[in-house]
Amino acid sequence: MAASPDRTASADARAAIASVPSWYHTIEVRPGVLTPGAFDLRPVVGRLPWPDVRGKRCLDIGTYDGFLAFELERRGASEVVAADLPGHEHWDWELHQRERGPEYMRAVAGPSVGTGVRVARELLGSTVRLEQVSVYDLDPGSLGTFDVVVSGSLLLHLRDPLRALQAIRSVCEGSFLCTNQVELRLTLLHPRRPLFRLDGTSGVTQWWLANQAGNRQLLRAAGFEILQESRLYSEPFGPGYARRRPRGPRALLGALARGALTGGDGVPHQALLARPT
Repeated sequence: MAASPDRTASADARAAIASVPSWYHTIEVRPGVLTPGAFDLRPVVGRLPWPDVRGKRCLDIGTYDGFLAFELERRGASEVVAADLPGHEHWDWELHQRERGPEYMRAVAGPSVGTGVRVARELLGSTVRLEQVSVYDLDPGSLGTFDVVVSGSLLLHLRDPLRALQAIRSVCEGSFLCTNQVELRLTLLHPRRPLFRLDGTSGVTQWWLANQAGNRQLLRAAGFEILQESRLYSEPFGPGYARRRPRGPRALLGALARGALTGGDGVPHQALLARPT
């Protein structure tokens, strides 16, 4: 008996997914067919303070596998540009990683940036356009301007988040939806004072990790007015994170604390909706 078209399409989709060495986002590309991402934003995407994107030109900066870009499209955007780095060497690598980091990413994620978003776009039948440009190099002269810009979990990976936010502001004519990791301890101890923990040496390519007040101040300092903010939430781990997940009593206590403070386990985040002043 010949396989049904649906089963054949699902099998082809799984083969395409398997051709991507590493997935960051969990994306449902066919009913019941998921990419094995390290993070699964589907349970929390509705908690973000989305602006109305219907009929608007939108940009997702730092798209990686494109989850937020596809969400913009699903919500009715007329055009979506998904931007990410031209190559692995363009990451803001820590000093001791500058030579080994790009080599490691080529081995883990493949030789080029954007493989996942290309495969997912094809499987979804999406019209999202991929542009390979650093956030620091955003320029209205080359990309034009956008009614809505979104950025997911990007700022903590940047050596110079204010410079990046100023570049984002230059192409943003309407709304900016920014999600970023939150330092829970600093938030609890200093709920009103903007504070940051500087990393840059731990090997996870993270730089400035802010409390809630710090995330707000970053946007204000870069020339944005905050219109709305989400409650704290945790970005849930996806199937691709399971084998890397810490275990033991300390990890369990951390998960319980995150659950109590953010409503779930994962990486604590907050989303801010802003506009350029």
